[in-house]
Amino acid sequence: MSNPPFSYHIRHSQRATRVRIVVTPGKVEVVAPVKASPLRIEQFVQEKRQWIVQTLANMEVKSALYSRRAPSDYKHGVEIPFQGKQYPLAVRPSALKKVKIEFSDAFIAHVPEALLVKEHGDDIRKALIRWMMATSKLHVQRLVSEHAGKRQLFPRSIRIKTQKSRWGSCGIHNDININWLLIMAPPEVLEYVVVHELCHIQEKNHSRHFWALVAEHLPGYQQHRHWLKKHGSHLMMGL
Repeated sequence: MSNPPFSYHIRHSQRATRVRIVVTPGKVEVVAPVKASPLRIEQFVQEKRQWIVQTLANMEVKSALYSRRAPSDYKHGVEIPFQGKQYPLAVRPSALKKVKIEFSDAFIAHVPEALLVKEHGDDIRKALIRWMMATSKLHVQRLVSEHAGKRQLFPRSIRIKTQKSRWGSCGIHNDININWLLIMAPPEVLEYVVVHELCHIQEKNHSRHFWALVAEHLPGYQQHRHWLKKHGSHLMMGL
């Protein structure tokens, strides 16, 4: 067997029942049962070789995207982060009374003609935030519908909030709050946070039972959790 084009670390775990691979930016970890043979581990890595290489490449691209800062001025041609990618902003005159945002492979800001003759960047920024909050609500509701039924993890309510230090929360009455800034992250990161908070409906802690429940819904959740640890401070800066 040829050597793979990446290095990897092997971690034996008493709780592991099978060999699995955890890929985080620039790092590959193989988690294996204590009795797993070196040959079996090497064979498994070879089997997953193409997937590992592609996953590392995708993470490198996403890391590069999130080294960029939000625009200092919201004008025609700047790029806006949305779901892990950057999209151009087009500014168009409008007969409307306030700025309206549309999205279709690009952001379009329909700006009232009266605003075009003066500084209107902040009006566009505020309109983008309103649009992203509304869009976040739709995506979160869809994700809840996809995951809640599996273990009867139904929230009493869902709210999209602006939070300066938290990505989500689950109250004592199972009210779910999600930070709208997550709509700018890759979709799987938002999904992880939604699943995380849904699992708190059953487990009000971060015990091994809690993380096992998260893994049941999202086997690769560690990658998305790591993404937030690495890029979260930048994402919190918002628009």
